[in-house]
Amino acid sequence: MGRADGSDRRVTTADVDDADATILHVDMDAFFASVELLDRPDARGKPAIVGHAGGRGVVTSATYEARRFGVRSAMPVSQALRLCPTAIILPPHYEKYTEYSGKVMDIFHEVTPLVEPLSIDEAFLDVAGARRLLGSPRRIAELIRSRVREETGLTCSVGVAGTKFMAKLASGHAKPDGLLVIPPAETVAYLRPLPVGALWGVGASTQASLERMGMRTVADLADAPLTVLQRAVGDATAHRLHELANGRDPRRIVTASREKSIGHENTFSVDVEDADTLRRELLRLSGRVGERLRKHGMVGRTIAIKVRFSDFRTITRSRTLAEPTNVGRRLFEEAWDVFEALDLHLKDTPIRLIGVRAEQLADAGGDALALWDPDEEWREAERTLDAVSARFGRGTIGPASLVRRSRDAEQAERDGRNPRWLSD
Repeated sequence: MGRADGSDRRVTTADVDDADATILHVDMDAFFASVELLDRPDARGKPAIVGHAGGRGVVTSATYEARRFGVRSAMPVSQALRLCPTAIILPPHYEKYTEYSGKVMDIFHEVTPLVEPLSIDEAFLDVAGARRLLGSPRRIAELIRSRVREETGLTCSVGVAGTKFMAKLASGHAKPDGLLVIPPAETVAYLRPLPVGALWGVGASTQASLERMGMRTVADLADAPLTVLQRAVGDATAHRLHELANGRDPRRIVTASREKSIGHENTFSVDVEDADTLRRELLRLSGRVGERLRKHGMVGRTIAIKVRFSDFRTITRSRTLAEPTNVGRRLFEEAWDVFEALDLHLKDTPIRLIGVRAEQLADAGGDALALWDPDEEWREAERTLDAVSARFGRGTIGPASLVRRSRDAEQAERDGRNPRWLSD
């Protein structure tokens, strides 16, 4: 993928277009920071960090000028300032981000009804049906970029390709404020020289395993016998990566009209400050969400947490997953990461309610799960728990950390009051 500071930027400069490259991935550039700069023109072109100074506040976003110093999202602000002492601190305004996200998504929907939001600042679009009215895929991408700039003052990067994976890869390489078209016929040639880490879902540990087997580039992986790849990363991951390395990604656009959510939340009888208690509760709630997803044959693309503090302030935060899932353990790990990223001034306040929700649901039997399932072992373990719970009742067995449950949670389940599950 393109580096966050734009030093590896690739854009389409020649008159490259392809009528079959109908999948677009549009990604706003440093979205939170860019929205803040609309009201701070004095900070434009300078290193700037969105976050709360002091304490253990974390970086919510950073301008590309700050990223060149190594500043990254979720990094402690204190560490970011050591890397970039001249950075300007911009307090976050989440209501603004929601407002501008709505404006951008409206533009997408005016171009095509086939829009799949991935998060507040990015989406896939299928523009096959828009070609007759608006022109070629590249022309449509240029139109979107122009309208976003004119109507919001923000910039975006667009990848144009024949598949979702390649479109997202292209937008990452085009950042910031760029456009990259990868014609479907050139997909494999584009992929082969890239490092294996460019493949979606290859993290540091998987990359290390592949490199130990001599697979450093996508070409190495694509040409390797499947049996060798299976020994390196396991059957499911081997098949998925082999498909990607050869340019195959059958996933279709999942429109926002299908979006639903399933969640659980718990209101504590006594406000909670203890991190271990909150962690156990998030684990329990995530397990319940995963159980309901599996029961309904669905997976979630986005994980969201809800936190209500003792003073009744209520916030929600979310994260879009690389692969949709119905595995409770994966939901928990992502939810806990989101919770830990909360600024100190929030986490130091006692908590009255906490909740977990899976959003942007899709059928578990669809293409998404078949291609993107890194949690095979956890999935099988939780299916076993489902079977035991169906026969002997919930709570018969479960994670060791939940064996000693709080009296609050036990009483909640006895009287049917909390935690409640929500589905809409």
